[in-house]
Amino acid sequence: MRSDRYSRHRRIPEIGSIGQERISAASVLVVGSGGLGSPALMYLAAAGVGKIGIVDFDVVDLTNLQRQVIFSEAALGLPKAHEAARRVQELNSTVNVEAHNQLLTSSNARAIIAGYDIVIDATDNFATRYLINDACILEGIPCVWASILRFDGQISVFGLDHGPCYRCVFPEPPTPGSVPSCSDAGVLGAMCGVIGSMQAVEALKLIVGVGEPLAGVMGIYDSLSASLSKVPIRRNTLCAVCGDQPSVTELIDYTLWCSASDLSLRQSELEALLAERDAGLIDFALIDIRDSDEVSVGMIPGAIHVPVAEWDDSAVRESFLERDVIVYCKSGDRSGALIRMLTNSGFTRIKHFPGGYVEWSSGN
Repeated sequence: MRSDRYSRHRRIPEIGSIGQERISAASVLVVGSGGLGSPALMYLAAAGVGKIGIVDFDVVDLTNLQRQVIFSEAALGLPKAHEAARRVQELNSTVNVEAHNQLLTSSNARAIIAGYDIVIDATDNFATRYLINDACILEGIPCVWASILRFDGQISVFGLDHGPCYRCVFPEPPTPGSVPSCSDAGVLGAMCGVIGSMQAVEALKLIVGVGEPLAGVMGIYDSLSASLSKVPIRRNTLCAVCGDQPSVTELIDYTLWCSASDLSLRQSELEALLAERDAGLIDFALIDIRDSDEVSVGMIPGAIHVPVAEWDDSAVRESFLERDVIVYCKSGDRSGALIRMLTNSGFTRIKHFPGGYVEWSSGN
């Protein structure tokens, strides 16, 4: 006789057969299949979640393999959404997997999210976090959010009845570049496994209806001391999206809002400037500041490569000081930090494209 795949779940009184049936009937969307998304996806699939969606427009590169355990060396250069979907299907062929190999934007977020019961935010940039939060609130869908950096992680559940949302805790995005990203500051790979697995646990608790979700609290994990603390958070009645009189009733351009600067360019503006440059009407330097392994995947046509670390060299800075310059990175964090540094050191003819290569490659 074939053993029951989910027998270890059924033996838990709080889950049992009814709970497992709820898991099999549930649908979860994971936005981002990287460090956090990898363990979350694998454990949701192993648990038998009926439908799992994966949103990611990136491709696998070598630096991902230190923490994004859903991928192997054989996946280098392949689209993350498709490769993650393949691995999920290998683990559990009974799961219905939907791969959304596209950038989540204000124009498609609600339509994609509306097809799921729960959303797991496994992203690594502020613009997408605000986009996911607002879309989830507008659609009435709970969101399991987390963030990691170096040795620390944060996790909470937003959007439950009478509970806070992401904007209640973080009403405004930080100044571009003021908060380091994992690309800049690094992250302990195994930390992703801890926090991503916790996101899967929170989603499964919501599905089964067992335990107390991390709603109304922020869980803060310090791996160096192996401690998990809980900080109370509460719904803000004046919140722009979930408050008593919300002002955000539709999705906006979150990349531009998070950059909030006249030094930022939309993709349409950059395209127009590149067309003018090709016609010989203007001249400027478009500079890709990503690392060498990142640009090996591709660059915006007409860009030159000057990695962000090289801008610490005064000779490099001086070579561009008298030119019109537009810089970009992957998704705006590093370019935002760089233009802050450069404007403080005397640059007056510099802008950045906060959408970065991720936004450009999704539309071209």
